[in-house]
Amino acid sequence: MSLFYKLSILMGLIVVVSNYLVQFPIQYFGLSEILTYAAFSYPITFLITDLANRAYGKIVARKIVYVGFFIGVLLTLLISTNFSDIISIRIAIGSGVAFFISQNLGVKIFDILRKKSWYIAPLTSSVFGSIVDTFLFFSIAFYATGIPWISLVFGDLAVKLFMALSMLIPFRLLLSSIRDISEKEISQSK
Repeated sequence: MSLFYKLSILMGLIVVVSNYLVQFPIQYFGLSEILTYAAFSYPITFLITDLANRAYGKIVARKIVYVGFFIGVLLTLLISTNFSDIISIRIAIGSGVAFFISQNLGVKIFDILRKKSWYIAPLTSSVFGSIVDTFLFFSIAFYATGIPWISLVFGDLAVKLFMALSMLIPFRLLLSSIRDISEKEISQSK
């Protein structure tokens, strides 16, 4: 299986896991009003997009976003959406809209900054993508529901920004491996 398909499938699975985990506030240290478990899993999607963008370029990175979007939305609808619960439906819709817009924005930002120092493009694209994703998702999923979505936005965003910074470590470590794999795949396709 090629790296493209592995990244696409991983993207879809992370989206599904995050859509499930967003329903569970962290019950420790008084964080239930400001943080869900999805804040820790979702930033991995930006790592996947950034690695694909670095290895293959923006066109292939967008394709991974599209495949991940399709897998994520389909599995979310089949696995974790309770169609008799409006919030569950709004989570699925909010997730799809926020994912699609923020990931494509991240791909664009990364592509513009790709020639800068190795950490500028992934960090900047992840930060801006996380901001857009968080505000879109929580406003679509939880606005006017009685759930404290504004406080969740700020708690979730704080963790996502920390995770964006933390994701630089695996990005740097995986960078040469990803390049080697993509170069092999490109040379084999010729």
